[in-house]
Amino acid sequence: MNAYVIPFEQLTMRDVETVGGKNASLGEMIGALTRLGVQVPGGFATTAQAYREFLAQGGLDERIRAELATFNVDDVTKLAASGARIRQWILATPFPPALESAVTAALTHMSGGKDIAVAVRSSATAEDLPEASFAGQQETFLNVTGAQAVLSTMHEVFASLFNDRAISYRVHQGFDHSAVALSAGVQHMVRSDLGASGVMFTLDTDSGFRDVVFITASWGLGETVVQGAVNPDEFYLYKPAVRSGKHAVVRRNLGGKAVKMVYAAPGSAERVSTVEVSQADRARFCLDDADLITLARQALVIEEHYGRPMDIEWARDGATGAIYILQARPETVQSRAGRTIQRYSLKARSRVLTTGRSIGQRIGAGTARVIKSAAEMARVQAGDVLVADMTDPDWEPVMKRAAAIVTNRGGRTCHAAIIARELGIPAVVGCTNATTSIREGQEVTVSCAEGDTGHVYEGLLAFDLKQIELDALPKIPLKIMMNVGNPDRAFDFAGIPNHGVGLARLEFIINRMIGVHPRALLEFDRLDPELQGQIRTQMAGYADPVSFYVEKLAEGIAQIAAAFAPEPVIVRLSDFKSNEYANLIGGSRYEPSEENPMLGFRGASRYIDETFRPCFELECRALKRVRETMGLTNVQVMVPFVRTVAEAKQVTELLAQNGLKRGENGLTVIMMCELPTNALLAEQYLEHFDGMSIGSNDMTQLTLGLDRDSAIVANLFDERDEAVRMLLSMAISACRKHGKYVGICGQGPSDHPDLARWLLDQGIGSMSLNPDTVVETWLFLAQAPAKPK
Repeated sequence: MNAYVIPFEQLTMRDVETVGGKNASLGEMIGALTRLGVQVPGGFATTAQAYREFLAQGGLDERIRAELATFNVDDVTKLAASGARIRQWILATPFPPALESAVTAALTHMSGGKDIAVAVRSSATAEDLPEASFAGQQETFLNVTGAQAVLSTMHEVFASLFNDRAISYRVHQGFDHSAVALSAGVQHMVRSDLGASGVMFTLDTDSGFRDVVFITASWGLGETVVQGAVNPDEFYLYKPAVRSGKHAVVRRNLGGKAVKMVYAAPGSAERVSTVEVSQADRARFCLDDADLITLARQALVIEEHYGRPMDIEWARDGATGAIYILQARPETVQSRAGRTIQRYSLKARSRVLTTGRSIGQRIGAGTARVIKSAAEMARVQAGDVLVADMTDPDWEPVMKRAAAIVTNRGGRTCHAAIIARELGIPAVVGCTNATTSIREGQEVTVSCAEGDTGHVYEGLLAFDLKQIELDALPKIPLKIMMNVGNPDRAFDFAGIPNHGVGLARLEFIINRMIGVHPRALLEFDRLDPELQGQIRTQMAGYADPVSFYVEKLAEGIAQIAAAFAPEPVIVRLSDFKSNEYANLIGGSRYEPSEENPMLGFRGASRYIDETFRPCFELECRALKRVRETMGLTNVQVMVPFVRTVAEAKQVTELLAQNGLKRGENGLTVIMMCELPTNALLAEQYLEHFDGMSIGSNDMTQLTLGLDRDSAIVANLFDERDEAVRMLLSMAISACRKHGKYVGICGQGPSDHPDLARWLLDQGIGSMSLNPDTVVETWLFLAQAPAKPK
């Protein structure tokens, strides 16, 4: 150790003022976590003293201070001119000879005298604090070889403390420029140019859900992921499953991965270059399950050591297969979220201009500014929607003006996404066509409040914003559960007070995440080449058609189950009608044409039919995988549309034959009570089921003889009708008499608080509501007068 250079292994988090947050963290991990399996490439850091002595030469620091006092950072033109001037002064000032000698000696010691490739990274002394993120603001240089090249890039790293975005960020975060020093970290390169790299967080970055590790990954060096130049693969791993050794991957999304950054050819003027990824590599995931588990375990070790959610950059060496941690810093957005949540919802929709990955769960609207380069940034005014191919840290000074951000490229951990979260504005990234489908000056609404997919709508649309005080809900004498169909929203919805999920629908997963009729997958080899091609596109990244269906269905179920664990998640088996199944890829080959599909081939009748039974068995395999392989035993099973007691017996026997037997491993099998026969013969049905969940929509339709899809008789549809209530009362009484579960998952209580109060008075055990009505119904039930005794 000397005044100018310190090896990483001699550093700890107590050295932030000496070598900055990033370098101190690298030393901390090498010293404390290597024995726990966390691999960090070695290297050394220059000190804050070295930086300050460099700036003291010729009064450079005084000139910089005087220059920064001459303008307002919100004037991006003056900011750019002054920033360029300061950087030029720094590059024109030579390093003190003692610093050059110390760096050269440290590099020789690190390389053993060999010609090695290193990364030269920045580390600011105010960086990576829990309350602020300086991510991406200073420069990083990759594949640097030779002492002169290291010193040259180090010079540029020092100058980058005065990049426009770094100056602007320090001002807006209240950091004194002269109080922040810069350390350069010199680190062994990991050959991820031959492998893969990315970013991971120890929470879900949008909802703040803490029980998952969220990993993004792409081929080549990691700068493409951080910059947002690629749409990466994405994975969620459930922390309790990682710890217990169960199958932990609850979600995977295949990214486009169109380009990758690699080492430039020897003799090239550049150190790295960006090349296109082959179609075969684009169509497969760049990490396997073993890699994902290795990463997740390292993430948990790091999170436990630091005692807070972490943002971690990683790389997999393509030559050795080894996985390394390149840096780790506190996650600075969701980890600061309080006990109040905001809920945005559109009042109306219009034509969709483009879609991409949603960031931020908010809605923003304004005039589109299609910006082609950083030189045009000044055109973005307060309240505009910034539309660009991608953003990098140079754009930061104007991003805070925007009502929303839309980009062609990038994933959920790219620069645009990170800054949008920190600024609290919605962003839709990875649209591929945003800059061509949105016109300059067009009024648009950007919605990130509809799940994983963000939408850009034409025009300025009205929307609602509700504040929910999570600590303000009183106790009520029943369990409030939620209806959840879209796994993408599960982590978010789990933040609303609840007692689990009373209705998890498989239809959304099958329709949106799979999109293919299960029989077409079972009979894939017999299909015509054109249909096979469509299916191959859908199942990219998965081993075979059947595995695709089972694994994708299991992932959707598991994401909901993990979000709400240990509370029960009642999964309703698929309840598509024949016309809905026919709309899936290949579906028209297998489905009958029915006059009234609502009353036709659906529910239990479909499961026990010989033609559909193999498809039903795939659903059973997916459920068994979630409960046994993933360990999510909070998943319970619900059978819809059971017409007769004989059907009830057949379907529960079929479930048992497929490994889903009532009572085994805590499994309960519930039936939907949605036909008058279910209420009239409730005690007989309950011989085969562990309880009932009332489906008020179908029960009302079939009691009153209404087609609920017909506008002509829609005014007569009312779940509060006396005949409907009589049947509901019979079902509730039978379940209570036999000590079995009884709840309601239909629309009725969400639409009619007075029906919810009546059900409470009848002794119903739980109500499963649409998430947007949970708080209102909860408060109503707490305040409404009880039925006189």
